[in-house]
Amino acid sequence: MNYRETLTYLMERLPMFSRIGAAAYKPSLDNTLALCAALGNPQQHIKTIHIAGTNGKGSVSHMLAAILQEAGYKTGLYTSPHLREFRERIRINGIPCDETFVVDFTAKCQDLIASTQPSFFEITVAMAFDWFYQNKVDVAVIETGLGGRLDSTNIIHPQLSVITSIGLDHMNLLGNTVEAIAGEKAGIIKQNTPVVIGSVDASLHGIFSNKVIQESGTSSNQLLHFSGQEWKIKRVELNDTFTVFVEEQNDTGTEYSFQLDLPGYYQQWNVVTVLSAVRVLQQLGYSIGMDQVAAALKKVVKVTGLHGRWETIRQQPHVVLEVAHNEDGIRQVINHLQRLQFGRLFIIIGVVRDKEINSVLSLLPKDAHYYFSQASLPRALPANELMQLAVSEGLTGEIIPDVNDALKKAISIAVQEDLILVCGSIFLVGEVDVQQFSTTSK
Repeated sequence: MNYRETLTYLMERLPMFSRIGAAAYKPSLDNTLALCAALGNPQQHIKTIHIAGTNGKGSVSHMLAAILQEAGYKTGLYTSPHLREFRERIRINGIPCDETFVVDFTAKCQDLIASTQPSFFEITVAMAFDWFYQNKVDVAVIETGLGGRLDSTNIIHPQLSVITSIGLDHMNLLGNTVEAIAGEKAGIIKQNTPVVIGSVDASLHGIFSNKVIQESGTSSNQLLHFSGQEWKIKRVELNDTFTVFVEEQNDTGTEYSFQLDLPGYYQQWNVVTVLSAVRVLQQLGYSIGMDQVAAALKKVVKVTGLHGRWETIRQQPHVVLEVAHNEDGIRQVINHLQRLQFGRLFIIIGVVRDKEINSVLSLLPKDAHYYFSQASLPRALPANELMQLAVSEGLTGEIIPDVNDALKKAISIAVQEDLILVCGSIFLVGEVDVQQFSTTSK
C-alpha cells in the first residue's frame, strides 16, 4: 500500500472515534499494551509528559512542546484528533512523522492488527511511541484522547502529569458529574510522579489529592501543584497582540509578561498551567529559562503547527476558526467575543451527535446570524436537525451543509467590520479550505 491507501486502510478497517463515536471507544488498555509489547515496549524507553483535561489539553501540550524545543530538547508531540492531515498527530520538533514510516509501520503490524482488533486510536498511540523511540527524542509530550484512566496513552509512566481542566463532556463514557469525570482524568496520576492541576474548581481538588496519596502513599503536598495557587493573573491585554501578565505567588511576587500567538482570551489559564509545569520540569533537571518560555509562547503555532484556536484566517471581514465544542469551551468563546468590537456577527456551526448540544446552543448569542452546517462524517449531526434544535433555543439562520459554501456565503454578505466565526466541531473546522479564504478577496 502507498501512503493514501494506508490511511484508507487505517481509517476504514479500524474503529475510529471521530467517525463513529462511542462504538470505537475500548475501555481497556489491553490492546495498547499488546501492540506495544510486540514492538518492544518503546514507551518504556522514552521520557514523557502526560496531559489530560476537558478543555485546554491541546493548547497546553503544544505550548509545552514549543518551550521544550526552544530550550534545545528534541521533543516529540502526540495529539488528537488531527485537524487536516493524519501526520499532525505525531511530530518531532514540530515536524510531522514521515509518510514512509506510517506505511512501513502499518505493514509490519497487519498481522498484529488482525489478531488484536485495535481501534484506530490504539494503533496510532503505538505508532507514536514507536516513532519517538526510533528517533531517540529527549522527551515526548503525550496528550490523552478521551478521559485518562482508560485512555490508550495511559500505559506510560511519565515524569510529569498535567490535568488542565474539568468540565462536562463525553458524559456517556466518562460519567454524568464533574466529580466522576475528575476521577477519570485523575487516572493518569502515577506513583511518585509530580502532578500539575490547572483551571479546576477548588471543590474537586480533594479528588486529585486523594489519588496522589493512593498512588504514592505520602502527603500530596510534595507532588501536587495547583497552578492557581502558584501563579496569579494580574491582567490581560487583548489588542494587536495578546499579552498575559502573571505574578508568581511566593514571597518575591515576581511579575512576568508573555505574548502569545494563541489569542483566545481563555489561553490565560492555560499559560499559568504551563508555567507550573515548567517549574516542575526545572526541578526535575530540565534547563529551561523564563526567556525561553517567553520566546516559545510567541510562536507556538509556527513551531508546533497548532491551528483552530481562535485562528484568524482573514481580515475585513474578520474570519476566525475555533474548535471549542462543549459547554465550557463555548462559554470561554462567548467571554472572548464580549471583549471585541465588531459589526454584525455571523456564526457557522456544526456539531457531532453525542455532544450535549442544547446546553451549547443555549449559550450562543441570539443576535448573530447562523449558518447550520455539518462535517463529512457519519457522526455529524445533520444540519437540518441542528437548525431545529437551534430554533428552539431562539437562534435564527439558514441551512448550508457544506462549511465552505457557508463561509463563502457569509463573506459575500459581510462588510469589513463584521466577524465570522466557524465553531462547534473540530471536524467542521478541519474542513475549512483555509487557503481559499485567506487569499481570495471579497
